[in-house]
This record gives sequence, C-alpha cells and structure tokens, in this order.
Amino acid sequence: MTAPVVVAIDGPAGAGKSTVAKRVAGRLGYLYVDSGAMYRAVALWALRNGTGLEDWHRLEQLALAADIQLEERTDRVYLNGEDVTEAIRAEGISSAASRISTVPGVRRALVEKQKQFALSHSVVMEGRDIGTVVFPNARVKIFLDAAPGIRADRRHRQLLDKGIENDPSETEREIRVRDNRDRTRAEAPLLQAPDAEYVDATSMDLEEVEEAVLRIIRTRTSH
Repeated sequence: MTAPVVVAIDGPAGAGKSTVAKRVAGRLGYLYVDSGAMYRAVALWALRNGTGLEDWHRLEQLALAADIQLEERTDRVYLNGEDVTEAIRAEGISSAASRISTVPGVRRALVEKQKQFALSHSVVMEGRDIGTVVFPNARVKIFLDAAPGIRADRRHRQLLDKGIENDPSETEREIRVRDNRDRTRAEAPLLQAPDAEYVDATSMDLEEVEEAVLRIIRTRTSH
C-alpha cells in the first residue's frame, strides 16, 4: 500500500489557503483539512459555555475533549456530533480562535487531532504551522502569501459574498493585527519552513495559484 501523502500549506490570513487547498484536494482526491476550522470549533464551544479566553487550563480541557470531525467532499465541520460549519464562521469567532491559538495546551491537543487525519488519508492541510510543527517531515510544503492589501481586499469581498457588511479599512487593520499575532506568538509562530516552496499570489488569479500548487505537488511526489 502506498503511504498517504501530506500536502502542508501554510501562510498568513487571507492568502487564499482554504480556497486553494479545497480545490487542490478535490483535484487529487485527497482529504481537505482546515486546521483553522478546528480552532474555530473550540472557540465556539468556549464562547457558548462561557469559558474565558484567558482561562488556559479550561481551554486546554475543551480542546482535548472536543470531538471534531471533517466530512469528506462536503467540507462540513462537526463538533461533538453537531454540524457547526456555519456557526464557526459567525462574527467574533475568528478573533476568538486567533486568541486561543496562542494557548500552548490548545495547540498541542489540536496538533494531535490533526495528525490523526493523515494516518489513513492523503491530505491537503492548511494553516499557520502545518509544515513547521504538525508535519515537519511532510513530502510537500507550500507557503502561500500575498501582499496585506490584497489579502484584506479578498477577505472584504468574501465577507460581502456571505452577506456580512464590513469596513475595508477595518478589515485590513484586522489582517495586520492577525499577522503580527501569528508571527510573534511564543507557541508555533507563523514561519516559512526552510524546505517549503514559496508562492506569492499577489498578482495571480485563483486558477493560476491552483495550477502552481499542483505543479509543486506533482514534482515533489514524483521523486
């Protein structure tokens, strides 16, 4: 039996990781794993039961106890048996998820869950530390980036498409705050792995990014 392939896609907020990873996974028949959705699920649970985001011990307990399932082909996310696909995209969840992602115990718990997905599936997993922490030995590593202004504009349009009004300048401010938090956190900061291929999507459309990523995957998995 051929060993499962892990494609690790890291990069800052708004770079298009989720969209590209989904499309690439679909093209290859791999399982798409949105690591950010897992942090959002724990954040949702914490907010629902009144757990303070400064209560690291309780947040770690929630992360350990959370039964998070990702449904193949539909991209549905389940938390303790409940479909929370839409709920984890609600206003305020992203900020809460960013905050709990700095908690070492939460990260350790979710990294172990992420590793489980790759035991029996070839996966495309995206996040902030997939190629550096979760799968440092992944065969394929990609760092997907774009200029902050471009990322903010994409996020602004994504929110509008979902019917969520937002101020473009505030969205860009939030992107820059998130960048700083991700890059300077003590636990698993956002870094490009030394053996990751850098893809700058600033001047590329979605199809061009997808093809660039597929070329990298085919080159690395053919060796």
